[in-house]
Amino acid sequence: MLKQIALKIDVDTYRGTREGVPNLVSALQRHQAQASFFFVLGADRSGRVFKHLFKPGFFHKAKRIAMFQHYGFKTLLYGTLLPAPDVGEKCAGVMRAVRDAGFEVGMHGKERLRWQHQVRQADENWTQKEMQKAVTRFTQIFGVAPKSHAAAGWQTNRFALRHTQHLGLEYSTDTRGTHPFIPTWDAEIVACPQLPTTLPTLDELIGRDGITQDNVAQHILALTRMPSPTGHVFNLRAEFEGQLWLPIFEQLLQGWREQGYDMVALHTYLKNFSVSELPRHEVRRAILPGQIEAVSVQG
Repeated sequence: MLKQIALKIDVDTYRGTREGVPNLVSALQRHQAQASFFFVLGADRSGRVFKHLFKPGFFHKAKRIAMFQHYGFKTLLYGTLLPAPDVGEKCAGVMRAVRDAGFEVGMHGKERLRWQHQVRQADENWTQKEMQKAVTRFTQIFGVAPKSHAAAGWQTNRFALRHTQHLGLEYSTDTRGTHPFIPTWDAEIVACPQLPTTLPTLDELIGRDGITQDNVAQHILALTRMPSPTGHVFNLRAEFEGQLWLPIFEQLLQGWREQGYDMVALHTYLKNFSVSELPRHEVRRAILPGQIEAVSVQG
C-alpha cells in the first residue's frame, strides 16, 4: 500500500494567484506538506463563463458551491466589462516565489476558459498553438521549460495528449481515474504518463447528498482511511481551498497526517512507479457526480 497523497493545485485566475496561492503556501508549510502548483499563464477572462449560463446544471452548481463568493465580483467581469489582467505578466513574482519555496510548478495553459471550452472540438493546429503559447510564457517566467501539464477542467484531445509526448514532459495530469497509466487514444499509445485525479473534489461534493462544508473533510477522510495500492491524487483550486475553503483543506492535511500519509508533489509521487510498467488505458469522456459536463477519464 502506498501511503502518499499527491496534491495538485490548479491556479485559474488573477485573484487566485495573488491571494489564494500565498495562503496555500503558508498552509502547506505549516503542515510540512508538499504540492504541485499548475498556473494559468495568460489573460484572466473569467467573465466569459457567463457565455455558458444556459448549460444544464450551471446555475444549480454555481449556487451549490457559492461560486460568486469564491471568485469575487471583479473576477467575474474580467474579459467582459473589465479588462482581462495578464496573470503571467502581473504575477510572475508570485509564481517564482512558489518555486523558490520548494514547490513544484507546472503549466495549466495560457487561457483557462478558452482551452476548457474549445479543446474538445479543436484540430491539431489550434491545440499545438495553444500549448506552445503556454510553454513559451512558462519559460519566460521560470527560465526553464515546463516538465508537467494539467489540462484545465480535465479537458483534452488526442492532439494535446500527443503533444505532451513531443514536448518531452515527465508527466501530465489531464484526467480522472484510479491510478497512473500510459494513455491511448483509438489505440495510439502516448508515451507520457498520466497521473489522474483519484479523489472527488470539494466542489463536486459540497451541497450534494447531505454533504456540507462542516462534514466534507470527514467524508473525504473516510475515503482514504483504507490506503490504496497506488496512493491518491487530490485536486484543489487556489480560488476555493486557497480562500473560503482553506479551513477545510487544513482539516484534510491534519487528517491525512493522522492517517499516516505523506503529502507530496506529483513528480515525487511518480517516482513510485516504473513508467515502462505502467498499464495502458484508453482516454474517454464521462460526466462524474457533481460535474455538469463530461471530463476526460481513465477508461
